[in-house]
Amino acid sequence: MAKLVAEKNKNTIILRIVSAVVLAPAVLWVVFMGGMAFEMMVALAAIILVYEWTKMVGRNFWWLVLGGVYISAAIFAIWWLREENDSGLYHFVWLLVVVWATDIGGYIFGMTLGGPKLAPAISPNKTWSGFIGGILLAVVGAYSVATFFAEQAQMLNFVSVIILAAGISVVSQLGDLFESKVKRRFGVKDSGSAIPGHGGLFDRVDGLMAASIGLALFNQIVGGGVL
Repeated sequence: MAKLVAEKNKNTIILRIVSAVVLAPAVLWVVFMGGMAFEMMVALAAIILVYEWTKMVGRNFWWLVLGGVYISAAIFAIWWLREENDSGLYHFVWLLVVVWATDIGGYIFGMTLGGPKLAPAISPNKTWSGFIGGILLAVVGAYSVATFFAEQAQMLNFVSVIILAAGISVVSQLGDLFESKVKRRFGVKDSGSAIPGHGGLFDRVDGLMAASIGLALFNQIVGGGVL
């Protein structure tokens, strides 16, 4: 039995890697293109997210309302961050790197170090070491992007960016936990099967959705151009 489980996990990891290698370049290309291509991708994502959320929560009215508000806010934030002005590409690439680094850091540190569980009642596999590791790698990624874009973005205060990266990383992980809570509440393993090896689209962008809302709100609070 243990051998079968190990083999299944290995196959899942391989499938995830293949999916990421195929999809990531395409997504990044659309992000860099912006404009109509990006808007069409975001619109398609919105349709899929609504469909997956509806399947997860069924006909529960208030959960449907909550999902509608949450998805609408996230989709608008993603669109606005990318298309807001000349620094939109910089903002969105920075956000993507922070969210992806958070996921990768959480997985690597959690698997390697293990330790106390972060929220066992919601997501039994998440650990405090993964939580902290995700923040650390997000900070490294954020600093790297800031350094790369520094001249174009006229970015002077790297300390502020690092603090912001840590905050957005936490928000991203809270978004992940929120979706895990919803799936546990309705007895669902994955939000869907849109992405081989990864489950549904919601499973892949739960952190990005929360993080985009967080960054957009902070951007508005400080009067735009937060980075």
